Amino acid sequence: MLGAIAAIWGFLGICLLFGSAIYRLGAMALELSPADFSWYHWGALAISLGFMGFAEGYRGFQQNFSPRVAARIRYLSHNVTPVRVLLAPLFCMGFFHAQRRRQIITFCLTGGIVVLVLLVRLLEQPWRGIVDAGVVLGLTWGIVSLAAFTVQAFVDKRFDYSPETP
Repeated sequence: MLGAIAAIWGFLGICLLFGSAIYRLGAMALELSPADFSWYHWGALAISLGFMGFAEGYRGFQQNFSPRVAARIRYLSHNVTPVRVLLAPLFCMGFFHAQRRRQIITFCLTGGIVVLVLLVRLLEQPWRGIVDAGVVLGLTWGIVSLAAFTVQAFVDKRFDYSPETP
């Protein structure tokens, strides 16, 4: 029972984190006024959506983050501790009780994302909205792929992704 609660909290916590970002960034993207767009704005929007869809959505989430996190959610459901229950989203993302290499990558990637967020905040519209639209696409892809992999982790006996635990 506690394992199920931990797994659900891990999954929902990550979805809430990404959903919050989608909500906030989506508002910035919706502020875009297509009437004010020049041809190069449309080109930049297409590049942003294409790049972020591929790099963040497909490569980052679908091929790396989502299968690993789903494996960690399944691992958590069978290996519960009080700290893991309390901090389930952080556990599932690999911030603790992960292989040393995974922890280093997780912390560096998080730091890099924070720096990029601060830099993008300095952009003026429409450029900020163009970048944010791409990020929203990538994060949405991430939530969908995480949900699909999490279901697969609990249903498919052949799910063989590593939770990368020590």
